[in-house]
Amino acid sequence: MVNWHIFVPIFFTAMVEWVEAFTIVLAVAMSIGWRAAGGASVAAFAALAILTIFCDRFLEYGATENWVQGLIGVLLLLFGLRWLAKAIARQAGLKAMHDESREFAETREKLERSDRHASWMIAFNGVLVEGLEVWLIVVALGIHDPGHVSAYGAALAALVVVIALGAIAHAPLSQIPENLIKFGVGSAITAFGTFWTLTAIGGDRIWPAGDWSLVILTLFYFGSGQLIARTALRRPREA
Repeated sequence: MVNWHIFVPIFFTAMVEWVEAFTIVLAVAMSIGWRAAGGASVAAFAALAILTIFCDRFLEYGATENWVQGLIGVLLLLFGLRWLAKAIARQAGLKAMHDESREFAETREKLERSDRHASWMIAFNGVLVEGLEVWLIVVALGIHDPGHVSAYGAALAALVVVIALGAIAHAPLSQIPENLIKFGVGSAITAFGTFWTLTAIGGDRIWPAGDWSLVILTLFYFGSGQLIARTALRRPREA
């Protein structure tokens, strides 16, 4: 059975990261061909699979659930706050919006100055780096998911959707409202981080509302972020 509290945030987080990875792979493919770019992507996914297997063994044999929950809670807080801060800055006009089309053009420009091996490494590193962020969220949110079905399923579903959209559009997926997604997912991830960190410290009794506390925390972070962004947007810029 799908755990939607896990599936939804992982799906949207993974979708953003896979869009960025797809943009890089597409630019590389136009330089050295789909076979080489695809090979680099497969190699990156293989590295991620090995990392996942290693992590599963570590959780199974080397760590208690409470210790892991606290550690991952802190990591989620750091990860979520980074996303949320960037989304707030972009909405407030303090930071430029992420532009997949511009990233595509810049990647192609780099490829024109590099050889085939360097191009392959660009695709490999692009998929690996973006995949590592997906991996972190899958491991963090999937720790309470029996068999990690919802966590892994969400990441794979997002990958399939991005590949399908990319195959249809055959261009950077710049129409996806990335900042809005990052705002919502950043709020949700920060909420999970807060929930798990404080649970590891004080136990379940610290949350009288139980799992509904996640919804309350998510709405709190989202609303607070929107308020901060609008306040910063209205503030006059210094000359």
